[in-house]
Amino acid sequence: MLREQILRNIEKDARADLHELAVRLGSTDEEVLNELQKMEEEGVICGYHTMIDWEKTELESVTALIEVRATLQRGQGFDRIAERIYNYPEVKSVYLISGGYDLLVTLEGKSIKEVSAFVSDKLSTLDSVLSTATHFILKKYKDHGTIMAKKPKDERQVITP
Repeated sequence: MLREQILRNIEKDARADLHELAVRLGSTDEEVLNELQKMEEEGVICGYHTMIDWEKTELESVTALIEVRATLQRGQGFDRIAERIYNYPEVKSVYLISGGYDLLVTLEGKSIKEVSAFVSDKLSTLDSVLSTATHFILKKYKDHGTIMAKKPKDERQVITP
């Protein structure tokens, strides 16, 4: 129970203060710290990340979702081709999916041209890749449970009789 509560809390806020987290969960600092360390050692907690709204920076960035249809590798399923894909530094995530495609790859680059070049020069040329479909993210509304597009503040003046 404590483990699940810790995971749910740090998934929303990885920077949660240890003491504040312990108080929120009705536990001690030591219990929470020990559980966090165990989960890190077991690979349950794989890393801690910061979510950035790149549209609010001056840096140019484009994110693409690439659907990949691949041939199965005998005795290995899709693991081997997935490993080849996720080892590219441009690749942010790789998922085995159901439906018309086999893998979903998230890729980030400086421009549409750069992402397109990666898909045509590196991804599409892999032996096991049969076809790809690339979708560019134009705007993020919600990402990892966080609403990115904040509603504008109502600045109308309140008038009371």
